[in-house]
Order: sequence, then C-alpha cells, then structure tokens
Amino acid sequence: MTELLRWRLRLAGFDAESVQPAGGGVIAQAGVATLFHSGTQVFAKTLRADDPDVFEVEAAGLTALRDAGLRTPDVLHVSPKLLVLAPYPAFPDTGEAWAELGRAVARMHTSTVAGRFGWPADGWLGRMRQVNTWHSDGHEFFAEHRILRWLPDITKFTAEDRRALERLCERLPELIPAQPACLTHGDLWPGNILGTPDGGVAVVDPAVSYTWAEVDLSMMWCSPRPPSSERFFAAYAEVAPLLDGWADRMRVLHLREVLSTIAHGDDDWDAVGYVREAVAPFRVRA
Repeated sequence: MTELLRWRLRLAGFDAESVQPAGGGVIAQAGVATLFHSGTQVFAKTLRADDPDVFEVEAAGLTALRDAGLRTPDVLHVSPKLLVLAPYPAFPDTGEAWAELGRAVARMHTSTVAGRFGWPADGWLGRMRQVNTWHSDGHEFFAEHRILRWLPDITKFTAEDRRALERLCERLPELIPAQPACLTHGDLWPGNILGTPDGGVAVVDPAVSYTWAEVDLSMMWCSPRPPSSERFFAAYAEVAPLLDGWADRMRVLHLREVLSTIAHGDDDWDAVGYVREAVAPFRVRA
C-alpha cells in the first residue's frame, strides 16, 4: 500500500523518495513521505477505492476547526484520491499541553454557539457516513442521527437491545439537560491530538457538526487516556463552566461512538457489553 501512496503523491506533484507507514485510522492508508532533493516531509493518506468526498470533508472539517481557534495542520493537497498535510510532531503528554487543549476546546465551544444542530453536509465517522441533517431539537438530533442511525448496520443486538436503545432515546430530555448547539470536533480522543512545531497542540481527523459541547467531552472522558489528561477537564472548566452532573452523562453520550465502533465490526473490547450495561435501566422487566 505504501507504493500506491507514493505513486499517488508523485501524480499530485510530490516526488516522494520514501514513505514510512503511519498507524491508526480505519479508512485510509497513511504515511509520512520524504521528498526527493529537499528532504521535506509530508503526511499523506490515500484510499484503495475512490470516494468522491471523504478527503474533501476532512479538509473542510480541519478548516472549520482552525477558523474556530483550534490549531490544525496545513492542508497541502486534497483530492478524491489523496490528502496531504503538513507533518506535526507527536502530542507532548504533559499537564500543560492537556490544559492548553482544554482551554482551546472550551473557547471553540463557547464562541460557536448556534441555533441548529447538524452541518451543511453529511460527514464521516470512520468509514461510515455521519448523518448531519439539520435539526432544531438537540435531543431529537442526537437520538436520530447519533444513536438510532447505527442500528441498521448492527447485527449483534437482540430485539430487546434495540428496544432498550429506543427507550433511552425517548428519555433523553430527562437524561441530558437542554444545551445549545456549538461546533464540535466530533472525534476528540487522544489518538487525534498532535503537537505543533512550536510546542503547541493541534487536532486532526475531525467529524465536525454543531451539537452539544458535552459530546466532545464524552469522547475524551470515555476513551483510554493518560492520567495527565485530567488537566484537560479542569482547564476546560476555567473557560466554560461544566454543567451540574456532567460526568454522569458521559457514558450515555459516548454511546454514539460505541455504536459506530460496533457498526464498523470492531468489538475487541466488548463494545456490545458496554451498550447493554448502559441501556440496562431501559429494559422491560417481567
């Protein structure tokens, strides 16, 4: 696959001497390419099969986040076959770096408050569509497009599992307090955080939409992360005070990501069990 990436880089005008594969991601083959003559490096991703908009959507998401104040790599090239970004170093796992990220995300959330939930176009979460149809009601938007949307793609659930999820969705106004929509990264976990050449913090691989700020928080809260990441939440709260009971809602909000994981066929860590535990209060008991 690295040869395919190298060839497509050359077609786009990037004469790659070598490509070092990069891990992570479920859609594309990625790598860091070293260019002939200059020795400059770029980060590139390609697909075996063309999709008309996956990379365009990603580049647009990066631009939206940058316009809202987050740091993102420069987009050097985008086409249906190839995305090329300026390379950024690994995230510096320090308390101050996590605090910087927390404050930046909080500023983005508080400065982009909107009256509708959604995005001008559907996006991608992994290799599957993220439905972003506009909606005026946040509870209905989250139920339809972030939870129930995944059920047709999941075969591992029983009829009662599905009904319990439906009941949870019916009760969302009781579980999640009314909150405004704001711009969210949509896939904010440690694997999508990088450093910057000047020692700052940047984000990549967005799945942007306007939805509840707590959706971003749930992704960070529930994903595997180092102890130093606790500074993220404390620093976030300095800029955007957290609503009462926010930590108790993280597991329910994270269902969106877990259901997507199951729909992608990834259940190495018993994602189905996670869902069944989360919806246990909504099962009908004889």
